[in-house]
Amino acid sequence: MSYSPASQVVARQSEFFENRKVLIAGELNDTFASELLATAQSVTVFTTNYGYLGDIEHHQAIDCHFGAELNADLDIDMILLYWPKAKAEADYLLSMLLSKFAAGVEICIVGENRCGVRSAEKMFAQYGPLTKYDSARRCSFYWGRCDTPAAAFDINKWFRSYPISIAGVNLTVRSLPGVFSHGEFDKGSELLLNNLPTLNGRVLDFGCGAGVIGAVMKAKYPQIELDLCDISALAIESAKETFKVNQLTANFIATDVYKNIDGPYQYLISNPPFHAGLKTFYSATESFINQAPQYLRHGGQLVIVANCFLQYPPLIEASLGQCEISSHTNKFNVYTAKK
Repeated sequence: MSYSPASQVVARQSEFFENRKVLIAGELNDTFASELLATAQSVTVFTTNYGYLGDIEHHQAIDCHFGAELNADLDIDMILLYWPKAKAEADYLLSMLLSKFAAGVEICIVGENRCGVRSAEKMFAQYGPLTKYDSARRCSFYWGRCDTPAAAFDINKWFRSYPISIAGVNLTVRSLPGVFSHGEFDKGSELLLNNLPTLNGRVLDFGCGAGVIGAVMKAKYPQIELDLCDISALAIESAKETFKVNQLTANFIATDVYKNIDGPYQYLISNPPFHAGLKTFYSATESFINQAPQYLRHGGQLVIVANCFLQYPPLIEASLGQCEISSHTNKFNVYTAKK
C-alpha cells in the first residue's frame, strides 16, 4: 500500500512505538495508523477531518475521535503528530493535546519540511526537549517529552474575531486556526456576496469555513432554511461561533461532500475549497458539481465563486447545462447554473 512521505519516515522509526499506547493526530491523509497496530499496544486517532474519519473508522481495532477538540478520557503514553501546514493550527493542536495528558507523555512529530515542520523545535520548547531523529523524503521526524504540564485548554481563547460589512450587512466573524480565511475576509467570498440572487427556500452553504457566506445570507434573508456544511470540525465549530455571536440560527453538518446531506435545495452556494495541504485539489468540488442535480429542486440554482484559472465551467455544463458568469473581477468569477 502507498503511504505519504511522512508516514514512510514514521515507518523507519517503528521502535519508538513498540508496545506504546499511541494517539495519532494532525495532517493525516493515509491509513498508516492501521500499520501501527502491529507495533503499538493500542492506536487511537483524533482527526478534525470528516473525510479522513470515513477512511479510517472501519478499522475496528482503532479508536477514532472526530471534532474540534479531543474530549475523551484516554490512556495514552505517546502522541504522533503529523504537522499541519498552518503554524497556528500546529500550535492549537499541541496546546490542546498536551493539556489532556500528564507530564511525561512522549511525542513524535513528523511532517514535510515545506510545511514548516522545522518550527516544531521552537514551538515545543516550552514543554520540554525535542530532538530530530530522522530526515528523509523531504520530511523530518522528531521525538520529545512533555516535562512541563501544559496549561488547561480553553477553546474560546483560540478564536480570532474580525468585523465585516458586506452586501448591506454588518457582522462579526469568529474563526479557529486552520480554517479558510482565518482572521481575514476572502475577496472571492466578497464578490459572491455582493452578487447573490434573491434567496428563498432551502439553501446549502457548501464548504462553509467560518460561516461568513452563510451568516451574510441568513442576516440578509432571514426567512431561508439554511444548512452549512464542511469537512472540517474546526470550520463547523467556527461557523457555529460566528452564528452565535451574531444571534443567527442555522443547521451545521460535518460531511464529506454530500455524504450527510439531505436535499433537495433551492440554492447550492459555495466558495469551494481547492487546496489540500500544499496541493491544488479538485475532487471534492468536482463531486459537489457533478452531483448537484440530485440535490437541487427543479428550477434550483448552483452559485459558486472560483479563481478564474480553475476549469469549472465544463464541469458545470456537463452537470447542469448552460453555465453563466454572473459577475467577475480580474481574479475571480461567479458561476451560476439552473437545474
